[in-house]
Amino acid sequence: MAVWIQAQQLQGDALHQMQSLYGQHFPIEVRHYLSQWLEGQLWDVIDLENPQEEFKAKRLLDSLIQELQNKAEHQVGEDGFLLKIKLGHYASQARMTAALWSWLVREASNSSSPVGGMMDSMSQKYQQINQVFEELRLLTQDTENDLRKLQHNQEYFIIQYQESLRIQAQLTSLATLPPADRQLREPTLLSKRATVEAWLTREANTLQKYRLDLAEKHQKSLQLLRKQQTIILDDELIHWKRRQQLAGNGGPPEGGLDILQSWCEKLAETIWQNRQQIRRAEHLRQQLPIPGPIEELLNDLNSTITDIISALVTSTFIIEKQPPQVLKTQTKFVATVRLLVGGKLNVHMNPPQVKATIISEQQAKALLKNENTRNDSSGEILNNNCVMEYHQATGTLSANFRNMSLKRIKRSDRRGAESVTEEKFTILFESQFSVGGNELVFQVKTLSLPVVVIVHGSQDNNATATVLWDNAFAEPGRVPFIVPDKVLWPQLCEALNMKYKAEVQSNRGLSEENLVFLAQKAFSSSSINPDDYRGMTMTWSQFNRESLPGRNFTFWQWFDGVMELTKKHLKPHWNDGAILGFVNKQQAQDMLMSKPNGTFLLRFSDSEIGGITIAWRMVWNLMPYTAKDFSIRSLADRISDLNHLLFLYPDRPKDEVFSKYYTPPLSKAVDGYVKPQIKQVVPEADLIT
Repeated sequence: MAVWIQAQQLQGDALHQMQSLYGQHFPIEVRHYLSQWLEGQLWDVIDLENPQEEFKAKRLLDSLIQELQNKAEHQVGEDGFLLKIKLGHYASQARMTAALWSWLVREASNSSSPVGGMMDSMSQKYQQINQVFEELRLLTQDTENDLRKLQHNQEYFIIQYQESLRIQAQLTSLATLPPADRQLREPTLLSKRATVEAWLTREANTLQKYRLDLAEKHQKSLQLLRKQQTIILDDELIHWKRRQQLAGNGGPPEGGLDILQSWCEKLAETIWQNRQQIRRAEHLRQQLPIPGPIEELLNDLNSTITDIISALVTSTFIIEKQPPQVLKTQTKFVATVRLLVGGKLNVHMNPPQVKATIISEQQAKALLKNENTRNDSSGEILNNNCVMEYHQATGTLSANFRNMSLKRIKRSDRRGAESVTEEKFTILFESQFSVGGNELVFQVKTLSLPVVVIVHGSQDNNATATVLWDNAFAEPGRVPFIVPDKVLWPQLCEALNMKYKAEVQSNRGLSEENLVFLAQKAFSSSSINPDDYRGMTMTWSQFNRESLPGRNFTFWQWFDGVMELTKKHLKPHWNDGAILGFVNKQQAQDMLMSKPNGTFLLRFSDSEIGGITIAWRMVWNLMPYTAKDFSIRSLADRISDLNHLLFLYPDRPKDEVFSKYYTPPLSKAVDGYVKPQIKQVVPEADLIT
């Protein structure tokens, strides 16, 4: 016998105990209507302590949501109508829960904080948001009930008012009757009129009180709505945008928008319900004007709710996928914009078109000041119009620009020492759409992260420096695109480490010793220790305008060269810990001095961009290798070629470290031909013995 059928036969305390197992977290209606499906699932096979089981658990939860949705859609009749609404509500709650836990797991995995503590903290924060939504739902339900009561009382008042007019008409008509008849009927009518008028006076005061009480409750709802919206838009959404910007520097992915969209949709739904209630209250006031302050109160409420929904709609028009921040002319690029409340407000019923335009930093500043910048642009983008599409399965409304290309760019006059790779632009996305059957029309705009336009690949590294500095040190709500001219060295170290790990695709970041070396290079001092550099600042000019002493390249250009070389040719060796890298020539000599002959280490070249050299006990330093050298013969093979190299510092046999990367020996001759082999040698005369 099925478990749920047995449960329905329980009585007394056993029945109460069973009922206590269910509640808002898992309604008993869900258990009842999905009993057969629930009992057919293999719940016990999921190990709740194993993070690897998350996908399996999520798939099961998605199936539960789908079953709920299917059950809701197949309800018919009067009872079925109410059940359809209930089950649909439970499905929405479950979908939001699924999105929330997916968000929590992703946020925790992207953080360096202890996962358990962070999960608890975030769960508590999101629980508070959901509690406020529940409070708003109850407030909105309460004002809906009050509004219906007000409407009922007002309708009865109008009926009684019509009765008073009828009595007055009867009194007026008595003038045509003989005096005896008039004296007989007049007292009764006068008494009726007095009674009705007294009731109308009392009821008018009561109606006015109902209206004022309702307005006061709406004021409370709107205050709570505005506070909740501020948390979601000014905290959570801004944090998401900040993570998106840091992801441009190699930070963790910003994460999906599902949970934010679900919150924004709840806001939109609650705002719209309150707006309709306020409009109905205004209609009742116009239907039966009663002198008092209610007209002004309703005007204020209507203005406030319009401001709230306007802020919601304009703030949730966002860029889900940013265009590339280093943008080369005549090159295809993509971007995606999304309206988080588009589905809930039925914007997709008349799909809006989005236009993309490239504008300068000055034009962006003018735009945010609401100065007239219509038709202003700083270049021409091909395929820059796109219609927003509604994806019913996910409930998202978005425009996917798949084939944009910057045909030309118009540069402004540069300031001082500023180069073209320091000039910032942005892609402006704008659209117009209506809500509620053209009741409200919104002009929406959003700016991309800063974009640096280049025309040649040789400009890429300097453009990347501009983007890195901006992404790392931009503050939320800034005037476009102001960033500090100098920052603390540890802040820059954090940005460099984030970029390095992302570019090299390695969990091995820059160590404390590496960062000390970089500080010594950046500040041209070999005496800096960790305690010294923590309080030092570095300017943009030191970072990527001024050349390092005795060199023809900047600090960033040197560091970028190291990243490029490691990413393309040295990644496995860096991940294995075989490359010390950030060691200067004198340090290398000091480290090798006490080691046996044949001990060597790998360090990045001081004198050449994107170079690495072998320092060993006999020769000290070979001429640096570059990417061009490694395209001919790999680092591992070059180390294998040099028989004088025996131990990787401090004492690891070289074959133990590098043999797995050696190129296998060539096969025997094919068709009578023997393929020649390139091999590296160091002239014996150059060896120091």
